[in-house]
Amino acid sequence: MRRSLFRAPFLPYLLVAPQLLLTLVFFYWPALQGIYQSFLIQDPFGLRTSFAGLANFASVLGDPLYGNALRVTVLFSGAVVAGAMLLGLVLAAAAAQPLRGVQVYRTLLVWPYAVAPAVAAALWLFLAHPSVGIVGRALVRSGVGWDYTLNGSHALLLVVVASVWSRVAYNFVFFLAGLQSIPSSLHEAAQVDGATWFQSFRQVTLPLLAPTTFFLLVVNALYALFDTFAVIHALTKGGPGKATETLIYKVYVDGVVNLNLGSSSAQSVILLVLAVVLTSFQFRFLERRVHYA
Repeated sequence: MRRSLFRAPFLPYLLVAPQLLLTLVFFYWPALQGIYQSFLIQDPFGLRTSFAGLANFASVLGDPLYGNALRVTVLFSGAVVAGAMLLGLVLAAAAAQPLRGVQVYRTLLVWPYAVAPAVAAALWLFLAHPSVGIVGRALVRSGVGWDYTLNGSHALLLVVVASVWSRVAYNFVFFLAGLQSIPSSLHEAAQVDGATWFQSFRQVTLPLLAPTTFFLLVVNALYALFDTFAVIHALTKGGPGKATETLIYKVYVDGVVNLNLGSSSAQSVILLVLAVVLTSFQFRFLERRVHYA
């Protein structure tokens, strides 16, 4: 194996300096500023600032609205993760079959991932709006009483469906790659032993897909916590009646709309801690069931 040697000792540091600078400016510096701001109380105009200690955290954790946002986040994230992964696996299993025109199907299934979350939300708005949406008007005419602008359950269902739709393609690509990496001889051996398709899928395919499934579980959980802001903002803005106000959206409402910077920063720190704890829990307990070939 040939080794790359740099004549100038500072050249490697110069090459990685732009990436390190971007990471410092756009990731570490805002994170440190948020932690610092969470211990302060500041008026909306930024004229006076005083040290508050843990008062912002105590106020946030004692707020019933924050408890509601936590409940909505758990329901929303669980539904998005389960729906996106299950649908992605089903579509990948179908696209892995030797079908005519399967390349066209795979291409069409990947396209939704190229759509920005805000654009995806706008598409679902034109579909599901009770007055102008095609599907929404059809539901109203059929007597369902669909109206996500007034019904909190309908609104939560809509943002879940829109978030799942925009994430299915990502899961589809990884599951399809995982399925294609499994040797066909293993399935043939299972069939020779008398296993049905479902038994072969459960006993052979799923265990070999465990590394891919674990990776997607972690990534989709972080997606549901942080990257669904645009969908919620474009569709419901956290309403009606805070029925779709997740933790990440409440950070925006309190910090940008209400100008309560101390509370918003404290919520950001709590959300960061929750994400770290959730990811650590997944790696600590769920990875034990993953067997890498």
